[in-house]
Amino acid sequence: MKFHRAASAAVAAVGSTTASSSSVSAFAPFLRQGSSCSNGITFLGRRSVAACGAGGVFRVAPATYAASVTTTTTATATTRATGLNMIFERLFGGGGGAFNSRIDYASLPHPGPELAEMAQAGIVPVTSTKDPNLAAATFAGGCFWGLELAYQRIPGVAHTAAGYTQGQENQPNYDQVCAGATGHTEAVMVYYDPAVVSYEQLLDCFFDRVNPLTVNGQGNDYGRQYRTGVYFHSDEQQMAARARFAVEQTKYTKTIATELAAAMPFWPAEARHQQYLERGGQNASKGAMETIRCYG
Repeated sequence: MKFHRAASAAVAAVGSTTASSSSVSAFAPFLRQGSSCSNGITFLGRRSVAACGAGGVFRVAPATYAASVTTTTTATATTRATGLNMIFERLFGGGGGAFNSRIDYASLPHPGPELAEMAQAGIVPVTSTKDPNLAAATFAGGCFWGLELAYQRIPGVAHTAAGYTQGQENQPNYDQVCAGATGHTEAVMVYYDPAVVSYEQLLDCFFDRVNPLTVNGQGNDYGRQYRTGVYFHSDEQQMAARARFAVEQTKYTKTIATELAAAMPFWPAEARHQQYLERGGQNASKGAMETIRCYG
């Protein structure tokens, strides 16, 4: 879904123009297996960019994204004095400075402003500052739209927020995260009432939705920004999560790829991503069982 959209944006931005090696390197992660070079080399990874050689042309697969990027291996050929941010802006920001735009956290629905304030202070909440009876939990399950709706439906979950976590950069936005520039993953933070729903039940929801063996992706979305993870906010959550991971691992011969780590500051996503599927008409009422359709 959004992987394909990012690929399309990158193709549209680069087109058939001659690109510097740095911009091709930024573009390379979005070339899928099956892409090819005019010299007959099939694209298998970033190193194939150099193998294409001067003047070679990468053709992006599948055919619906047909376009080409002419590469150059010489430092003098059509290179520009362009900083990394400008390269990413061209490839992923759509022009107009979107890559470096800031999110208006104050305009977000609750708990967005509260979470942003804590993130800016480097705080990982254990409970809500507005309602200390609500505990915090964070999960990453690929695209945050569908995962957020799943948690919205659980009785005892009072609030949800889509956002970005487990990265080092402050105030990341969607374009930066999708470009792999910040190290964050798309995630959902929930505020829940432990008197109504247990953390173990929240883990049930998570493992019901994800394939824990998939590395850096879920469904049709691939990239480190779609890696899955359970990020604990307390010692009690850590103990419960480790016990559940041990149980889940017995179901597979391969090692589970889902991360289990202490939560880092959670940066709310743009307003357009908050409760996205509910605003699109899908049922977010407690206990709803309709199939979640993640589109976009």
